[in-house]
Amino acid sequence: QVQLVESGGGLVQAGGSLRLSCAASGTIFSSYAMGWFRQAPGKEREFITTIRWSGGSTYYVDSVKGRFTISRDNAKNTVYLQMNSLKPEDTAVYYCAASLSRWPITGDHDMDYWGKGTLVTVSS
Repeated sequence: QVQLVESGGGLVQAGGSLRLSCAASGTIFSSYAMGWFRQAPGKEREFITTIRWSGGSTYYVDSVKGRFTISRDNAKNTVYLQMNSLKPEDTAVYYCAASLSRWPITGDHDMDYWGKGTLVTVSS
C-alpha cells in the first residue's frame, strides 16, 4: 500500500510563494511518476503538473507554466511543488498522486494513488 501525505499549504497574499511537499511511503518511490492536481471550490479536480520517475521530464499546464516548478528527491521519497507569483485563482486543495506505469500523465485516470490534499488560499 502506498501512502502519500501533502504538506505546506496555507494562506498567502497574491504575488507570494509557497512550497508544497508530498512524502511517499510504502513503495519504491523512484518507480513512480508523480503529479500534482488541484480542486478549486465548486470546480472539478484538474491536473497541473507531472514529473517522470527520474526527474528528467516534466510537464505543466498553461495556467501554471513559468510560475510553478515540480521537483523530486528520490532519496527522501518526496516530491515538491514550488509555487511563485500566486494568484487568487490558484486557491484550491492541492493533491499529489503517483502513477506506477503510465507516462505521459494527462489526468486523474492515469494515477494509481492519491494523497488527501492540502489547502492553499491566496488572498487578493
